[in-house]
Amino acid sequence: MFAAERRQLILEMVRANGAVSLRELARVVQTSEVTVRRDVRALEAEGLLDRRHGGAVLPGGLTRESGFPQKSHLSTAEKTAIADLAAGLVGEGEAIVVGAGTTTQELARRLARIPGLTVVTNSLLVAQALAHANRVEVVMTGGTLRGTNYALVGSGAEQSLQGLRVSRAFISGSGLTAERGLSTSNMLSASVDRALVQAASEVVVLADHTKLGSDTMFQTVPTELITRLVTDEPPLHDERAAAELQALADQGVEIAVAGPDADASGGDGSPGERRPRREMPLPGQRRTAARNGGPVPQLRSATPLSDQSSGERARVADLRRR
Repeated sequence: MFAAERRQLILEMVRANGAVSLRELARVVQTSEVTVRRDVRALEAEGLLDRRHGGAVLPGGLTRESGFPQKSHLSTAEKTAIADLAAGLVGEGEAIVVGAGTTTQELARRLARIPGLTVVTNSLLVAQALAHANRVEVVMTGGTLRGTNYALVGSGAEQSLQGLRVSRAFISGSGLTAERGLSTSNMLSASVDRALVQAASEVVVLADHTKLGSDTMFQTVPTELITRLVTDEPPLHDERAAAELQALADQGVEIAVAGPDADASGGDGSPGERRPRREMPLPGQRRTAARNGGPVPQLRSATPLSDQSSGERARVADLRRR
């Protein structure tokens, strides 16, 4: 393949995915990482992409952030499925924190009918979704309103979280990689999310497959602090997302994949038929204890996720905690 052809293919991959590792680029164009690095450097000189540690991103990719109107129309079906599945992790009488984001807003709509629930949040959208839930207590942080995502940020928000302790945190973000964990494009949002995470015994990240493998400027939660990832099943052709899921699992993150068999509920938060959660059978995963203190069944897979067929990936264990 000529250099011009390689660089055109590299550019198309970055435009399609937002961010691509040098290793993946080298594999696709069938050349060495040294050659790919040289191509990326040339494309950066033309202003067509930006180099980042270990990969390439769209120009301004680490700082650009879409506002709520744009985000609310992206991956809506995936976010709904993720919210359905995540809601099944919450029991009656729990105290949780829920961060800002369109996916967490979907989750909040499904939490409205869980009796005795206490939700601490810095998100106006989450609070609005729970405003008329008579059996749910909503506690809002202080802080300064950030209009692009309707969230309270700043020192006031962080100070209001000091001394707080809850069972788990539900957090979203702009990108998720096994190397850096969850990240976001705004410094103030990242700082508040870190404070939310510090208040929780477990951290649950909600991220659809388009965020897997993407890296943004400010780290929110390092991989070692993420207890569970709730995501949707990547398309068969999305090898980058599948590889990232495998890498996250190898580092001990539990992977819960939303699909046709995930928890079902109405879009207005009304409960539907509860079905088993789906846990991806990934090697090297950490398993936490069940809520009643008993052991959680171990999952084994002889085939890496990236090599499994859709049918094989659908064979999952029922790990619903009683």
